[in-house]
Amino acid sequence: MTVIVAGGGIAGMSMALTCHQLGIPVVVHESVKQLEPLGVGINLQPNAVRELFELDLQEPLAQIGVQAKEWALVGRNGNDVWAEPRGLDAGYLWPQYSVHRGRLQMLLYEEVIRRLGTQSVLTGSRLVSYESQADLIKCHFRNDSGEEAEVEGTVLIGADGLHSAVRSQMHPGEGPPVWGGPVMWRGTTEAAPIRTGASFVLVGKLEQRFVCYPISNPDPATGLATINWIAELTYDNSQEWGDGDWNTKVSIDKFLNEFQDWSFDWLDVPDLIKGASDVYEYPMVDRDPLDHWVDGRCVLIGDAAHVMYPVGSNGASQAIVDTRVLGAAFLEHGVGPEALNAYESRMLQDMNQLILRNRGAGPIGILGIVEERCGGIFQDIEDVIPRHEIEDYMAKYKTAAGFAIDSLNNAAPLITL
Repeated sequence: MTVIVAGGGIAGMSMALTCHQLGIPVVVHESVKQLEPLGVGINLQPNAVRELFELDLQEPLAQIGVQAKEWALVGRNGNDVWAEPRGLDAGYLWPQYSVHRGRLQMLLYEEVIRRLGTQSVLTGSRLVSYESQADLIKCHFRNDSGEEAEVEGTVLIGADGLHSAVRSQMHPGEGPPVWGGPVMWRGTTEAAPIRTGASFVLVGKLEQRFVCYPISNPDPATGLATINWIAELTYDNSQEWGDGDWNTKVSIDKFLNEFQDWSFDWLDVPDLIKGASDVYEYPMVDRDPLDHWVDGRCVLIGDAAHVMYPVGSNGASQAIVDTRVLGAAFLEHGVGPEALNAYESRMLQDMNQLILRNRGAGPIGILGIVEERCGGIFQDIEDVIPRHEIEDYMAKYKTAAGFAIDSLNNAAPLITL
C-alpha cells in the first residue's frame, strides 16, 4: 500500500524521492493546481546537502546554487563582529549552497516526475481530513472544483507547511502562528557580489538588520549576480501583522527610510533595495513546540512539525533531514506506526529546543551581546567580546542545528542500502 504525502514543497518532494530510493510506493498531494518557483533565497547547510547528494542530486544542485564561502556578522558601523568560512572552505565534506527556494522546489519536483512518473504528484488536491485505523489510513482530499475523494494508504506524511491541515487536525485549537515582532522584507537585485563573492553577510543589530548573499554565479559579461537580500525591523508585537504569507508584495516605501543611511565603501544597502523589481513582506512567525508529531499512522515533517524563525538558515535543511531520518526508520521498522514513533523519538525534543533557540535569535544572538556591551559601535571587536566567547557561542548553535563539522563529517549515512 502507498505512502501518502500531503504537501509538495521541499519536504514533500524530498520525501517522495526518499521513498522511491527505498522502493516504497508514494503519491504526493499538493493543494495548488500548478507549482511555480515562488519565494526568494534560502541556504542549505552541509547536513542537508549530504542528503541531497545521497539522492544523486549533485549535478542539478550545482547548476542552481552558489557554494557559500563565508558567513559574516557586521556591526552597524561596518566593522566585522565575526566572519568564518563555510561549506567546503570550512572543511566540511559537503558544500553549503545558497539557492532560490522556488528553483530548488522545482528541481525536486522535476526529479520526482522523472523518476516516479506524472502519476506520483497530484496537484489541486487539498487534504480535508484523515482517519487513522489499525491497518491503514483514510485521507479525504478536495480538488479545485469542490469534489472530494477518499484515498487509502499505509501512512500519511504531513509535509504541508506553516498552515498545515494535517497539524490542524492532529492539534485542534492550536490557533494561528506566533508573531514575536520582527517583520522581514525580501527581494533580489542584480548586483556585484561582495567580500568573497559568495558571502552571507548580516549587518546591524537584532532589532534592525540587513542580510544579503548571492544565489547565482556572476554573469561573465557583466560581473553581476542575483543578490538575495532581507531587510528586517522589529515592532511591538501587540499589533496585528498578517499571518505569515510569503507572497505579499509591498512597496519599498514601507521600510526604505529606516535603511537610508546604511552605505559603506563595500555595501550600499539602499541601492540594493531600490534595485529589486518585486519585494515581499513577511512577518517572522513560528509555532510553539508540540508534544507529539504522530497520530496513529499519521506523522508531521518539516515546517508542519517545527516551523521556526529563519535566523539560522536551517528551515529547508531540517525539512530535508527529516525525510531522511523518517526514511531510515521505514528501512529499519517497516512502513507503519513503529517507524513513525521511532522518527519522533529521535527528532522531536531536539527540534523543540531549536525552535526556542531560534526564537531567541539563534546564531545572530551574538549581536545582542555586542549591543549590550558597547551599543553596537566599535573599532576592534576583541575590545568588546573575546574571540573564544564567539567561537563557543557559534559551536553550540551548530551542534544544536545538526551541522557541527566534526560530528557531521564523521557521521554514518542516515540511510544505508
